[in-house]
Amino acid sequence: MTQSTTSEVRAAIKAANEKFMTAFRQGDAAGMANLYTKDGQVLPPNSEIVAGKEALHWFWQALMDMGIKEAKLEIVEVEGLGDTAIEVSKYTLWGEGGRVFDKGKYIVIWKREQGEWKLHRDIYNSSLSAQKM
Repeated sequence: MTQSTTSEVRAAIKAANEKFMTAFRQGDAAGMANLYTKDGQVLPPNSEIVAGKEALHWFWQALMDMGIKEAKLEIVEVEGLGDTAIEVSKYTLWGEGGRVFDKGKYIVIWKREQGEWKLHRDIYNSSLSAQKM
């Protein structure tokens, strides 16, 4: 287990989130899937668990195909626990012309794989009322 300070872990998570946002903006669903651990999972609302690189690729591709063009991630807190970290944050999803698709919050459990921080468990939910979605 590698020891890191909370500020080092937060900086690494912020850098990984930048990669996520860049891949999303570029429409690179495969690149997004590669940001997850080999056993990575997304736990989306109103849906089953999405697990594994191929399923993650198609999950993110489906969101892009719905017209979502960009994601903004804003870290609220990060807690480092050795080779695992917990992130609590906020997100905003945009479509064409700056239309907000969704805003909400999420928790990611990160794991360090081969020295790189990767998303391991990713759960999110909207802060918008069902009527606005």
